[in-house]
Amino acid sequence: MNLKPKKYELLRLLPDALVQTHGASDGGARYLTFDDGPEPEYTPRLLDLLAEHRVHASFFLIGERIEQYPAVVERMVAEGHMIGNHSYTHRLFKSLPLSEQLEEFRRTDELLRSFDARPRHRVRTPQGYLDTRLLLYCACHGHSIVYWSYDSLDYQKPSHDALVARLREQPPRAGDIVLMHDDSDLAIDALRTLLPEWLGEGHAFRALAEDAA
Repeated sequence: MNLKPKKYELLRLLPDALVQTHGASDGGARYLTFDDGPEPEYTPRLLDLLAEHRVHASFFLIGERIEQYPAVVERMVAEGHMIGNHSYTHRLFKSLPLSEQLEEFRRTDELLRSFDARPRHRVRTPQGYLDTRLLLYCACHGHSIVYWSYDSLDYQKPSHDALVARLREQPPRAGDIVLMHDDSDLAIDALRTLLPEWLGEGHAFRALAEDAA
């Protein structure tokens, strides 16, 4: 199974400052990213696991959930993780005019600003949807989009054993941005098994930079 996303080959041709699909690979670094939180049951468990292994990650957060669970976001920032913008409602961007897409990001940036005082945050669209309108706007206004180069496919809800076997057979490579989700226990339980193995093999896991390259 190919764990590269379908749009990867096209998006990797764009400047990293506009759309980042890879991170720096020095020191064998990989980049775990988690979408769709914060979530009150699973996200704290994930943060516990990352802290246990001294691993930092990047979280792309939904505005409505930030309002519901601010303490979880406070913990992310305090523990050195990167927080990014994953829209306010997680509506499918394909169905929205550009003005509504931008409003989704604006509302969430306002919320995120209260946690880290940054005026603007890196963005990831729901389902990774990108169209020409949004790309052109971001290029003209200096917004940074984070995509991914390795899709765990955890959102397909495989069994624990199937997910671990797939990720073990095709582990992320140095520089890969890994897409996972913290709205269920699937990624957490898989990483509980795999992180000790990967770290023992010399892999490192870092948070993405808060600003584009």
